Amino acid sequence: MSRKEMADDVVEEESLKIYLIPYLACGHMIPLCDIARLFSSRGHQVTIITTIGNAETLQHSISNHFHIHTIPFPSQEVGLPDGIELMSVTEDSHSLKVYEAAMLLKGPIEHFIVQNPPDFIVADFLYTWVHDLANKLHVPRLAFNGFSLFADTPPKELYTFLEQLRKTELKSYGLIVNNFVEVDGEEYINHYEKTTGHKAWHLGPASLIRESDEERGQKSVVSVHECLTWLNSKPLNSVLYICFGSLCHFPDKQLYEIACGIEASGHGFIWVVPEKKGKEHESDEEKEKWLPKEFEERNKMKGMIIKGWAPQVLILNHTAIGAFLTHCGWNSTMEAISAGVPMITWPVHSEQFYNEKLITQVRGIGIEVGAQVWNNCGSWKTDKLVGRDQIEKVVKRLMEDGDEADKIRKRAHEFGNKARQAIQQGGSSYNNLTALIHNLRCLKHHKSDGV
Repeated sequence: MSRKEMADDVVEEESLKIYLIPYLACGHMIPLCDIARLFSSRGHQVTIITTIGNAETLQHSISNHFHIHTIPFPSQEVGLPDGIELMSVTEDSHSLKVYEAAMLLKGPIEHFIVQNPPDFIVADFLYTWVHDLANKLHVPRLAFNGFSLFADTPPKELYTFLEQLRKTELKSYGLIVNNFVEVDGEEYINHYEKTTGHKAWHLGPASLIRESDEERGQKSVVSVHECLTWLNSKPLNSVLYICFGSLCHFPDKQLYEIACGIEASGHGFIWVVPEKKGKEHESDEEKEKWLPKEFEERNKMKGMIIKGWAPQVLILNHTAIGAFLTHCGWNSTMEAISAGVPMITWPVHSEQFYNEKLITQVRGIGIEVGAQVWNNCGSWKTDKLVGRDQIEKVVKRLMEDGDEADKIRKRAHEFGNKARQAIQQGGSSYNNLTALIHNLRCLKHHKSDGV
């Protein structure tokens, strides 16, 4: 073996020291922790940098997968009560303060990284300051934004804010995308890379690397056993799963329309309503603002209402689930695609209307409920409701037999198979991860050689 071949073997076996810095929201933190597992599964030294409170949420995910370095959360500096360190639907009024606090983490995180330099950093695109830090330390920075590549163009209402973030993102070594090539499409990926001069690394679906969904994200308000026991009693493809993520907050009048629509459809359902977390003992008068009278009694065999966090991936992968009524947040979209579940799309904010078009018009794995109003955040900002008749109609359209539903379900199943193949050895995402690690090892080797 030549000296060069021996050196190349050393490079290919070299373990990398990796820091990942997620933004303080479930939709950013969960997928980045899954991506941390991807790197850890290849034998690399992975550390997540986050706040003390969020580290407690992640403790069950550590095992031997990665380390966590904690930073105190500056609650007092931004006027937040102790214990709130994460953007969520139940604390919408605190969202701006959580963002302000997240930006204040720059100092202590920089101090830690300067004292303990890594081989490379993966940082949420909201942390633009990581760009200068990485340049200072001469280590590559990879960006993560939690979107699909298809939604790369910012909504016009957020253009000024997001465009500045995007400019910094495009200066990174590359963009990590929690998706797989077959969904975004090779032609579109090539178009992105050609027009931006920026490399996109499709490594997902990262959630598929997990052995279990029992403790993914926040603590579920229902047990896995309870969910499985209930689902096991239901026929194949008979249950509609309804969830609008951790940040969407619907008013009572819209929740009421959803309740009426799903009851009129006649189909079984699991409905996640985080807006009602902590209100399990509300009065009948309060409950009837968002549920028809005696709704729960009439539907106790047919439906399950979860007021808070639910084990979503476990639910979506159950054979009883026939469709997913979703806000089209990218994590939920990716989890549904991975499970082969067709979607009823109800986008609310951010890039979700782009995701809807990818789901319904490009890939044909879902149908639109007909939402037309874009909100600048997760809170409902319009009096224009999606009515019960519209909801009933679209649920029946996808949940009941028919040529259209059968075709959509078949395509969704095919993409579920493609998702699992993508992360397996020889698959598109597996190969992308291999190539990315090789490139980063070479960069480290050249740096150590003074090249």
